[in-house]
Amino acid sequence: MQKSFSDLEYAAKKKLTRRDRFLAEIDSVTPWGKLHKLIEPFYPKVEGAGRPPIGLARMLRMYVAQQCFGLSDEGIEDAIYDSQSIRAFVGIDLGRESAPDATTLLKFRHLLEANGLTRQIFDTINGHLAEKGLMMREGTIVDATLIAAPPSTKNKDGKRDPEMHQSKKGNDWHFGMKAHVGVDATSGLVHTVIGTAGNVADVTQAHALLHGDETAALGDAGYQGVEKRPENIGKPVTWHVAMKRSKRKALPNNKLGRLTEKLEHLKASVRAKVEHPFHVIKNLFRHRKTRYRGLAKNTAQLFTLFAFANLVLAGRRFTITESRIRLDCRKTRGIAST
Repeated sequence: MQKSFSDLEYAAKKKLTRRDRFLAEIDSVTPWGKLHKLIEPFYPKVEGAGRPPIGLARMLRMYVAQQCFGLSDEGIEDAIYDSQSIRAFVGIDLGRESAPDATTLLKFRHLLEANGLTRQIFDTINGHLAEKGLMMREGTIVDATLIAAPPSTKNKDGKRDPEMHQSKKGNDWHFGMKAHVGVDATSGLVHTVIGTAGNVADVTQAHALLHGDETAALGDAGYQGVEKRPENIGKPVTWHVAMKRSKRKALPNNKLGRLTEKLEHLKASVRAKVEHPFHVIKNLFRHRKTRYRGLAKNTAQLFTLFAFANLVLAGRRFTITESRIRLDCRKTRGIAST
């Protein structure tokens, strides 16, 4: 394929931007072949006359870039025209073709949602990571995070999203949903995701966040009494739940109190791993607010977000050197390394 002068100039630049590095890492750790095989049976085929559908590989890459940069359908379309690195990641040469429009991406996203494929993408990526020995499945950390929903009533119905609810955290009220996750205690990777309204108590979802093979589970003080709930009685899991803050502050200054404080500190150090996936989706992927109406669509998006959050976290365990990143960037742009 003949390259334009702008493509050649971009490929020859000496500095790799953070976006270049990030996309190169995502490209190198994503099991593209497995994802293509998963989605291909549901993807539209060329039938009769008319414009053929855009290639699956291109649409999947556009969707992944959208999720990783927290963009709307229109936003990722504009980003492809604005950013050479995103354009190269998706595989678009503006000298020969235009970028897929927002409506085409919308239809692709609806195809994934209608067939439950985002959950299968999550399972496929986790299976890929398990093959590399990154899922130990011996212990689970459970936690939940609030994701805000737009409180505005300036819409056709004149109402807020009826499937979202208010929840109190500390002295503040939040309107939105909760993302409940079960995280592998060794690797810090998410193995289970559940989306609920914001007013659902964390402890009610604890049993559903276990994969069944763990012998120990950890949770913060919001999971107090979890072992006494009917759905958890009789399960061969030992729960290690944080002490409430008020009780921890009241610990006596003696040997027993100091040992208890050390135990709480140890439990907290293990539980800290559950914050890493939340950091990736909220700060790196910029998913601080729900993008759609209803729990189903937003939960479907959570599966994709946490799947690629796992890849980002796992990518730190892979050896990706400067030369490897440069080589991947060049391969993505279809230019032979010199």
